[in-house]
Amino acid sequence: MNRAFQNRCIILCLVLVSLLSALSARLVQIQLVERQRYAASSAKAYHRTEIIPAIRGMIVDRNGEPIAKSIPVSSIFVDKNHLMDPKIASYGLAYLEASEAEDWARASVEDRVRRIHSQRGVILERETPDAIVQKHLAQAISLLARPLGMRRDELRAEIEDNKGKWFPVAKEIPDDIAERIRDIVDDNYLQGFEFKNSLKRWYTNPDIATHLTGFTGEISEKLADGTSVHRTAGRFGIESAIEEYLAGRDGRREHHRDSRGLVVPGKENSLLPPRAGLNAKLTIDIGIQSIVAEELERGLAEFKATTGSVIVMDPKTGEILAMASRPHFNLNDKKDLAKNSFNYAIQAKYEPGSTIKILAISGALDQGLVTLDTVINCPSFLQENKFTVTDEHSSGSLPVWKILQKSNNVGCWKLAKQLGVKRFYEYVHGFGFGEESGIQLSGENSGTAAVPKLPIDFSRASYGYYIGVTPIQMATAYSVIAGDGNLLRPHIVKSLIANDGTVVEDYTREIRNRVISEATAKKMRGALHKVTLLGGTATNACVPGHKVAGKTGTAIKHDPARGGYVHGAYVVSFAGFMPADDPAFVCYVVIDEPKTTEVPHYGGTIAAPIFARIATRLAAHMNIQPTEQIEDPIANR
Repeated sequence: MNRAFQNRCIILCLVLVSLLSALSARLVQIQLVERQRYAASSAKAYHRTEIIPAIRGMIVDRNGEPIAKSIPVSSIFVDKNHLMDPKIASYGLAYLEASEAEDWARASVEDRVRRIHSQRGVILERETPDAIVQKHLAQAISLLARPLGMRRDELRAEIEDNKGKWFPVAKEIPDDIAERIRDIVDDNYLQGFEFKNSLKRWYTNPDIATHLTGFTGEISEKLADGTSVHRTAGRFGIESAIEEYLAGRDGRREHHRDSRGLVVPGKENSLLPPRAGLNAKLTIDIGIQSIVAEELERGLAEFKATTGSVIVMDPKTGEILAMASRPHFNLNDKKDLAKNSFNYAIQAKYEPGSTIKILAISGALDQGLVTLDTVINCPSFLQENKFTVTDEHSSGSLPVWKILQKSNNVGCWKLAKQLGVKRFYEYVHGFGFGEESGIQLSGENSGTAAVPKLPIDFSRASYGYYIGVTPIQMATAYSVIAGDGNLLRPHIVKSLIANDGTVVEDYTREIRNRVISEATAKKMRGALHKVTLLGGTATNACVPGHKVAGKTGTAIKHDPARGGYVHGAYVVSFAGFMPADDPAFVCYVVIDEPKTTEVPHYGGTIAAPIFARIATRLAAHMNIQPTEQIEDPIANR
C-alpha cells in the first residue's frame, strides 16, 4: 500500500475520532452537567405562571366607614404571534365547526377534544393559511367586541393597526367582566388572547385624611425563577406603615402549552389561590375628620395662609380621631403629589412659643415648689448676667395661675429656674419632646430638645424658643394634662380584622411614661381653663355652654438657612381640650405664616377661633352636653 495514502487515512481517522469524541463529550455535558439548565429553558417555552394578586385589605374608620378598598381588575392582551399563526388559529375554527354537530352537547370531554383535533386536520387541508387567520380573527371579534364594550370595527382596528406583537386591548376592566370574557375565550378555543390580573386601589374620600391614609404604587420583585413581577404595595401613610398586614399573599395559576403553543389543561396543584390581606380599622372618625378638614380650609382662607395642621386626639386612649395637614393632594389622581406630600402634622418642626409654658408651670407644681396661688414678682423685664427676659403683656406680682393666663415670659423663666436645668429638661423629655412620638406613620420628625449649655438658651426654652416641636408632639403633650398625667403613644390603627370578622389584633392604650401626678394634671386643667376666660389670652377659643381649656402660642419663625429670625413671619397655634374638667378630646391647631391684615398674628386671634369652630361642631358630633349657662344676647341689650 502506498505509504502516503496510508498516512492520510490515519490522519483522517484521527480527525473523525476527535470530532466524534468532542461530540460525545458535549452530549455527556448536556445530558449530565447542563441537564437542569436546558430543562428549565425548555420548560419556560411551554410553561407560564400567571400571578393572581391578593385582595388588599380594606381600610375603614372607627365606625366601619370605608376609606380605601381594592377593586379587582384585569387587562386583556393580544399575542399576535399566536393570533396570526394559522396552525394555532385553526383550533378556534375547528371548535366552531365541531360544535355544530347535533350530538355535541352529549359528547364527553375526551370525545370533544378528539373531534376538534380531527376537524383541525380537515381545516388545515381545506383552507389557505391566510383564510384560517382571518376567519379565526372574525370569530374572535364577533364574540369579544360586545363584552369588551367595543364595536366590531373598533376592535378589529385596535388589533390590526397595532404594530406590536404583545399589547393590551382593554385595561383595568372589572374582574367579573374579565372572567366572563375569559370563559368565552376558553370555551371557544380562541387563540392569541391572554389575561393579566391586577388590583386597583380606590379611595372613597380622596380629599380626606390624605397624608394619614397614604397611597399605593407598583413595585417590581424577582421570583425564585429569576422572572420579574409587578405588585401593588403601600408607598405612603398607613398604606405603607402596615403593608405586611394589608398586602396578603399573591396566588398563581400555571399554564402549560404543547409543542404548538396551545394551552393544555392544568395539572394538579397548578392553582394556588391568593390569601387576602387583613382589614385595618383606624381610630379616626370620618365625621370628625371632615369637620377638621373643612374648618382648617376655612381658617387658612380667612387668615391668608397655605400651610397648617389640626390634630384631634383622645387623651384617655391616645387614639387619633382626626389629623389634617395642608397643603394636600387627591389620593385617586395624586395631582400635585410631589409638592404637597409633606405631612405637616408629623414632619414640621418649629419653635412653638407660649404653648410650651405648661412645662415650667406643671413641673414646678409637680415638684411642690409652688402652688397655683403662689405669687411671683413678674417685672416687664428681668436682667440676668448677659441677657434680658422681657414680657410686653403685663408686669407686677402674679399668682402662678395668672402667669399662665397672661402668658408671662418672666414668670415662666423664674419657675424654670426654680426647677433647674436638669429637672426642667426631665420634664421636657418626659412630655415627649426631642424624640419621635411612635405614631404608626413613617417620616416622623423627632424635633429638638437638647439640654442648653448657656443660661440664655435655657431662658428661651422656658417660654417657647430653643425647642423644636412637631404638631403630634404638642397634641400628645397636652393629652398628658387632659388625661391622667401619663404620656401615651398616639396610634392610628384600632384593630386588624380578617375577612370573616375575626379580630386578629387590637391596639390598645400604651403608656410611654408617667410625667406628672394626676393631682398636678387636674390643677393644670383648672389653670388652663382660666386662660380662656376674661383676662386670658384665649377668649376666642370659648364655646358657648362648655368649659374650654387651652393655651395660645405665637413664635417668630426661625430662618434655618441664614440663621436668626424672619421679620413678620409667625407660627401661631392653640392647644386646647373640652370639657375642661373631663376632656373628651384634645385639639391642636397650628397655622404657618398667616398673612392676613385683618387681625394681629397671634395664636389667640387666629388659631383659637379655628379651635372654637371645630370644638363647637365636635360637641354636637360627639354628643357632649353643655354644662354652662349660655347668656341670652337679647336680655343683655
